[in-house]
Amino acid sequence: MKFASFYRDGALNVGIVDAAAGRVRPVNGVTGMIDLVARYADIKPSIIKEAIIKETIIKETMASGAQDLALGDVRVTAPIPVPRRNIFCVGKNYGEHAREFSNSGFEAGAKKDQAIDEYPAIFSKGPNTVVGPNDNVQLHSGITSSVDYEAELAVIIGKPGRNIAKKDAYGHVFGYTIVNDVTARDRQKNHKQWFIGKTLDTFCPMGPWITTSDEVDPENLDVKCWVNGELRQNANTRDLIFDIPSLIATISEGMALVPGDIIATGTPAGVGIGFNPPKFLKSGDVVAIEIAGLGRIENRFVGDAD
Repeated sequence: MKFASFYRDGALNVGIVDAAAGRVRPVNGVTGMIDLVARYADIKPSIIKEAIIKETIIKETMASGAQDLALGDVRVTAPIPVPRRNIFCVGKNYGEHAREFSNSGFEAGAKKDQAIDEYPAIFSKGPNTVVGPNDNVQLHSGITSSVDYEAELAVIIGKPGRNIAKKDAYGHVFGYTIVNDVTARDRQKNHKQWFIGKTLDTFCPMGPWITTSDEVDPENLDVKCWVNGELRQNANTRDLIFDIPSLIATISEGMALVPGDIIATGTPAGVGIGFNPPKFLKSGDVVAIEIAGLGRIENRFVGDAD
């Protein structure tokens, strides 16, 4: 099942998406995506969890008399347009990307032959970074000259929990979406802490919707990214160094995860700093990201005056 957030007649709605038909049906009785996710968070994890969610939502929506809408007639936003907390992000979580980053000269404190970390590198991006799957991304040319792209699978937490065991982790997942962890590489390097290079306004395109956990195998998803039609990143989530259960277990240690939390799982090789010389984004560039079963986002990068 796929859920999108979208604007129609100036109002923000949540809907069930039929991607093949290009249609969306508004869901009745929810105030937003986080409300929808939280409403079903108390359903105990089991093989029938997603079936219960689907049956309940579809019955409520059908009873409301809601009519299907063409996706082309609405403006699809990020599925969680304003996250309640910072987005949890993971650095250097594909081996080849870890090596290209370490060798790029843009990783502060990088040590030769120590590209792979013993523990996952966790940082965050603020809610201010989130934009929709087809929105423009600002280059912030007044403060950075090295904007880069990072295609990533993102996990949406459903069931809350703290100190979650790896064996229980998937029971806390509501679904998955796509993010582009846009990065100002010079600020990432100069300030050492990654936050300031990662959290500029518009630096997290997300979408196009949330696909529920029953529909995809998160451990075997192709992740692809194109810049102006040139395929730059092409990998599979089976190559993650730290898998999704490990990330959920690590992040939830001593800190409760709540419905609607977002975990971006890291990017594969092929980012701009992996080239010699680096291929940073410029005004007019279009970055498209696809993940199998989750859809596609496509964003144009623009100058401050555009």
